[in-house]
Amino acid sequence: MKPKSIILLSLISLALLTNGCSNKNEKMEKALKTFIANWEAKVKPLQKEAFIAYWNASISGKDDDYTKSEQLQLQLNSIYTSKEDFALLKKIKESNSISDSLLKRQLDVLYNQYLGNQIDTSLLARKIKMEVEIEKKYSNFRAMVDSTLLSDNDVEDILKTSKSSKELQAAWEGHKKLGTVVSADIIELVKVRNQIAKQLGFTNFHAMSLELSEQNPEEISQLFDELDNLTRDAFAGLKDEIDTYLANRLSITKDKLMPWHYQNRFFQEAPAIYSIDLDKYYKEQNIEQLTTDYYTSIGLDIKDMIANSDLYEKPGKNQHAYCIDIDNEGDVRVLCNIKSNYSWMNTMMHEFGHGVYDKYIDRNLPFSLRNPSHTFTTEAIAMLFGRMGANPQWMTDMNLIDSSEKVRIAEKSYKVLRLEQLTFSRWAQVMYRFEKAMYENPDQDLNKLWWDLVEKYQMLKRPEGRNEPDWASKIHIATFPCYYHNYLLGELLASQLNHYITANIVKSEDFRYQSFFGNKEAGRYLVDKVFLPGASLYWNDMIEKATGEKLTARYYADQFVNE
Repeated sequence: MKPKSIILLSLISLALLTNGCSNKNEKMEKALKTFIANWEAKVKPLQKEAFIAYWNASISGKDDDYTKSEQLQLQLNSIYTSKEDFALLKKIKESNSISDSLLKRQLDVLYNQYLGNQIDTSLLARKIKMEVEIEKKYSNFRAMVDSTLLSDNDVEDILKTSKSSKELQAAWEGHKKLGTVVSADIIELVKVRNQIAKQLGFTNFHAMSLELSEQNPEEISQLFDELDNLTRDAFAGLKDEIDTYLANRLSITKDKLMPWHYQNRFFQEAPAIYSIDLDKYYKEQNIEQLTTDYYTSIGLDIKDMIANSDLYEKPGKNQHAYCIDIDNEGDVRVLCNIKSNYSWMNTMMHEFGHGVYDKYIDRNLPFSLRNPSHTFTTEAIAMLFGRMGANPQWMTDMNLIDSSEKVRIAEKSYKVLRLEQLTFSRWAQVMYRFEKAMYENPDQDLNKLWWDLVEKYQMLKRPEGRNEPDWASKIHIATFPCYYHNYLLGELLASQLNHYITANIVKSEDFRYQSFFGNKEAGRYLVDKVFLPGASLYWNDMIEKATGEKLTARYYADQFVNE
């Protein structure tokens, strides 16, 4: 037994130690709260001003509006370059003193935002200059085919419509010459990005990009491996269908099919092998009203967003579509250029999918957490609803077709969606694996790497003797690095949510043709389990809480692989 005096001294020491730790924790929490308050005071008004300026520029197309937008965005970004602020965040993080879960989550989010901007200014300037110069080369390039300059759209039109193998090859090869223009610059840029990543303590830029967006590189690779295993055989069967169709269309044997025969520069979109015209069902329809009526039917009110949005064509306006949360306070807007066709129906449903996610995030959350859990989780909601336009059940529920037409087109419309999904999933495999390997070793034979992956995952035949930087003709590799995989993750989660709602709320085993029209419980589920938490939960924790399991490719396979 210890003497009482020793026991007493031990207790006093323990008390002092505990009190010391408590004081340290309190000090760090106080410092973090002060930091967040100061950060919010700077960011909140500036972000709102910057986003409004961006919106105005998109609407007007005026140079003055774009200049204002760029200046404000630069001011906003400069906040995160502060080395003093980052040093404080790092000190707090490394202390492991923050016990409050919401406060700790804010620390993690802000730390990653600041970390990604702690770059040597000269190196950052070099990177930006290189990116601008490369983007100019992409913008200015035109394929030279038979002494005629062709835009990307021109090339795509030829690939989709021509039945001449000679013309198809010329257009495809003409476009691929872009690779030789930019490849050396891209490799140099990759090395600069890697240098930046290593300065910040990462093995390479690809790993850094994933980790700063809270994605574990091993976890993402496992998901892609899972999806590869699940889709390989099904895609092989569809690829044979495609090959049969194209060979007959082009009057050649299947063994003569080459990459330029697949109606797309990269075979990232499915060739039109099934005869169905979805545009006719949307001709003369009020796309805005259909979108409003659907979301209202599931208890998601978008009328306020509609009122703040800009949905129709006008001179100078941005020709594309996006959704923006102006202030993290509920001012959510959508930009579209609606036409009465299938494509714009999908786009409206997609963009307002982003919109309802943003709108229904809990506004009582701290400002830094009033965002979707991850980029791909909001893409998942947009994709879940964006698929509806080709869904015959949805079309029936929206009074676009009757029950007999639904039966007539059901199988073919599903085949179109299935073909689109599986074709894209195999293309995304190529993009993800190429970028990962390129940043791991940019000095390897990238031309060979590209075609090895294309052959393995897309099952396309490599042109004999070809040794050109065809990989470099894909603009995303240079200007949107290490992002492409998020599109596929979004598709996986869309199917996982579709499965959960169908099985547990609709209580059906038909996972193919659900529209959820009129099902307010389905809408409430998405609000409570996906939207409200915002970024307060790490993305896979949110998915597990919402569906009972972490993100998996299994339900995507169930929906689009198993016939």
